[in-house]
Amino acid sequence: MLDRFKDFWQGVVLAPIVRLLLRLGVSPDVVTLVGTLGVVGGALAFFPRGELLTGVLVITAFVFSDLVDGAMARASGRTSLFGAFWDSTLDRFGDAAIFAGLALWFAGGGDSDVLLWLSLYCLVTGSVTSYVRARAESLGMDAKGGLAERADRLVLILVATGLSELLDLPWLLSGALVVLALASTYTVGFRVLKVHRQAKVLDAH
Repeated sequence: MLDRFKDFWQGVVLAPIVRLLLRLGVSPDVVTLVGTLGVVGGALAFFPRGELLTGVLVITAFVFSDLVDGAMARASGRTSLFGAFWDSTLDRFGDAAIFAGLALWFAGGGDSDVLLWLSLYCLVTGSVTSYVRARAESLGMDAKGGLAERADRLVLILVATGLSELLDLPWLLSGALVVLALASTYTVGFRVLKVHRQAKVLDAH
C-alpha cells in the first residue's frame, strides 16, 4: 500500500544522499547493515525504558536506509542476489527488535501482560508473514497480498508508538497492537490459503 510513495522519497528526498554515499565509495550492503544496527539499537535502547518517542525518532532516521541502499545499488549497477538476501534477512532483525523493545517495556515499566503478549504475537506473526511469502516463492508459487505488508506494519506501529507518548494517549499504542495482531493473522491465513489453492493445482499435474 505504501510502495507508491517510494519513488517520491527516492527521487526527490533521498537522491542527494545516494549520490554522496556513492561518491564516497560506500557499499549498499554497508548502508543496510548500519541501518539495521540503528533500528535495533534505537528500539532496544529506548523502548524498554519507556522513552517511546525518542526511540521512534531514532528508528525512523535509520529506517530510511532501507530506501537508500536499494537506490544506491540500482544507481551504481551493483544489484546482486546477495544484496537482496542481505536486505531481507536484516529486515527481520529490525522488525523483531521493535516489537521486542515494546514487549520489554510492557514487561517492566509499562506493566501490562496483555500488551506484552500482543507485542510478542505481532513479533512472531510479522516474521511468519514474511516467511510464508518467501517459502512460497522458493517453491514457485505466489503468496503476495493480505492486510499487513511490512511497510504498513512499520508505519502503523511507529506512528502509534510516537503519538502515544507525544499526546499522552496510551490507547493509541494498544489499539495499534490489536489492529496489527488481527491484520497479521488475516494476512498469514490469506497467504496460506492462496498457496494451498496453487499447490492443489500443481500437485494434480
